[in-house]
Amino acid sequence: MPDPETPMPTYETLTVSTPVDHVRILETNRPELANALNTQMGWDLVHAFEAVAHEESPPRCIILTGAGDKAFCAGGDIKERKGMTDGEWKLQHAVFERMVRAILDCPVPVIAAVNGAAYGGGCEISACCDFILASDTARFALTEVTLGIMPGGGGTQTLTRAVGERRAKELIFSGAPFTAAEAERWGLVNRVFSPETLRDETIAVAQRIARNAPLAVRRAKSSIHRGGQMSLRDGLAFEIEAYNRLVPTDDRREGNLAFNEKRQPQFQGK
Repeated sequence: MPDPETPMPTYETLTVSTPVDHVRILETNRPELANALNTQMGWDLVHAFEAVAHEESPPRCIILTGAGDKAFCAGGDIKERKGMTDGEWKLQHAVFERMVRAILDCPVPVIAAVNGAAYGGGCEISACCDFILASDTARFALTEVTLGIMPGGGGTQTLTRAVGERRAKELIFSGAPFTAAEAERWGLVNRVFSPETLRDETIAVAQRIARNAPLAVRRAKSSIHRGGQMSLRDGLAFEIEAYNRLVPTDDRREGNLAFNEKRQPQFQGK
């Protein structure tokens, strides 16, 4: 079980927990407002994800989900934006831009457990994660064009990479909602579960990831993410450089030794 004496950071709009060793859950916590994204939540997510790179003992996997069973995040808090000047709107959005980069750049795997509505910015946040697991009652939409704006939290980029250009154009241009089953069929969601089992199933996936060598998982994540933006030859070069950095690690030696001794490896991230 996780160390009960390890202090968890506190945030105004997020709750943080460690259900099993090396797995951290970040839960958006504004259920009375469908976990809508306001400025404070943007800052809380920035700090929660940027801090991981500087922690002495970081988690090996992060789950991002929403409080309650109605919404993962229903998008931007429109009430907070009422009356904002153009300058104030842009300043707020700069926080959201930093939030997107913080999630995308998080060195450890991030799983979105989408337990309800993921609209607008909520859909974009989920798409910034490494992959999505969803309840069969979850709904997704990029509704920005219905409000006179467009996706600005990575949606035109992450959705297109997940579902393809033509499907992304249809969804973004129309602003139409789509189901978890459709999202799975199109490649945005990896797997769909019942609302009652989503949390436990996601923790089980995260726990399996966390049992593996953390340095190796981090390098693999970087190679997939960065390599996908390169030519094949440059991506192969990036991959082998990452691979070679793992050869002199204690975890590589432990993995090989444990396999030969027919036991579970005890990886230390060294």
